[in-house]
Amino acid sequence: MDVTAALGSPNETSDQVLVVSSFAGEALSGGVQQLDSAADGYFSKLQADGALPVKLGKASLFHRVPGLSADCVVVSGAGDASEFGPWAATQWAGTAAKLLAADEHRQVGWHVEDFTSTNLTQAVAAAINGCHGQDLLRAKKNLHPFQSMHWFTEDTEAVRRGHILADGLLLARELVNLPANLMYPESFARRAAEVAVATGQELEVWDELRLRREGCGALLAVAAASARPPRLLILRHRGSAQRAPLALVGKGVTFDSGGLSLKPSDGMLDMKCDMAGAATVLAAMQVIARLDIERPVIGVVGLVENMISGHAFKLGDVLTARSGKTIEIHNTDAEGRLVLADALDVCQDEQPEQIIDLATLTGACVVALGTDVAGLMSNNQILEDQLRRCADAVGEQVWPLPMHAHFGEQIQSQVADIKNMGAGRWGGAITAAKFLEEFVRETPWTHIDMAGPAFSDKAKPHLDAGATGALVRTLVEFAGQG
Repeated sequence: MDVTAALGSPNETSDQVLVVSSFAGEALSGGVQQLDSAADGYFSKLQADGALPVKLGKASLFHRVPGLSADCVVVSGAGDASEFGPWAATQWAGTAAKLLAADEHRQVGWHVEDFTSTNLTQAVAAAINGCHGQDLLRAKKNLHPFQSMHWFTEDTEAVRRGHILADGLLLARELVNLPANLMYPESFARRAAEVAVATGQELEVWDELRLRREGCGALLAVAAASARPPRLLILRHRGSAQRAPLALVGKGVTFDSGGLSLKPSDGMLDMKCDMAGAATVLAAMQVIARLDIERPVIGVVGLVENMISGHAFKLGDVLTARSGKTIEIHNTDAEGRLVLADALDVCQDEQPEQIIDLATLTGACVVALGTDVAGLMSNNQILEDQLRRCADAVGEQVWPLPMHAHFGEQIQSQVADIKNMGAGRWGGAITAAKFLEEFVRETPWTHIDMAGPAFSDKAKPHLDAGATGALVRTLVEFAGQG
């Protein structure tokens, strides 16, 4: 898609469609106010009739507006002007783009002259993502990406950053949306190699033999029943700053049957999304490299399928992780933490300054925080607070959960060092995090349980159903500020 930025007159645009904003309130405001006189009061009349959308998530298409050269105008609600931040900009742009993408529109202009740089970057990313859907394998698409976008602004850098961010979000969404017969450890590794070559990063790929030599017994146990061999990837963005790297670690279970603790069919249908943590890390690494962020960053992802066969790991088995800790298995569907246990240990060979891991780890986190909010669990308050600020800055939603010591008592085993499940249902997201904490030593670390926001069963006004690209924005913001 061709994405450009330049000042000009929106009411004389050569674009096929013009998108403008409309804020809530008694007076006409936003982009529609600036176009109203050229349109001979057209938008004032719409407002008087109550036909002008002003709420976020609402947009309307108006054809042949008098005085404007565009074939049609999309008015997208922008909500309260005093609350218009990155999340509102995301909804504003995504809603307009998704509405237009239902049909084929080649050239779309965006009236954003008054946007801040941050809001503009998020709007560009959302607009590009809003016209792409989960229909990757449909012969007849539900959504039709635009041929070009023209942003009426002199802030070309914000538009450039938004375009780069959008490509990262699209990568994360594509990897998660692809079915497990197409996206598995080896094919994910091939995509990572393409990203590394395109962005000038170093990529190290550990195959099954290397994993065995390294003693990654927890990860290998999860992979044992699958015909698809596991992989572990280490991606390195060297940066220009002379400091220890930030480590991003992702869970990459490309399909999760639950193993011998078999999931019901309804719970298994969307388990292609159980590698969203790995996809988020790879996408963030692509954006970080393309933005030439100064801070060194490494991305580590463990990639497995959790399947069933005569080789499957069993309840009651005791595994030895790469760190040397022994783990008693109480549930083979608590497998993501086993993959992360070895991945977290591997990343510490790089002596990182901080570690952030991401995983669609527990349904318990969704019960606690719902489907739009990711859970934060950390051993370091400063790091946790930094992540929360970065999420707020880009319009994403995260919330901390307590990591009190007594939760760690629930994962103590009578036959091994630890077990992979807590005592009963309660606090499951936290006991999973306490398990991971056993493998991060003294390094400042935050675990992000993204089970809720990583995948959406239903379409939203600004984005199709399926993978969302959640947390890519936050990781990029954090790497750029850290």
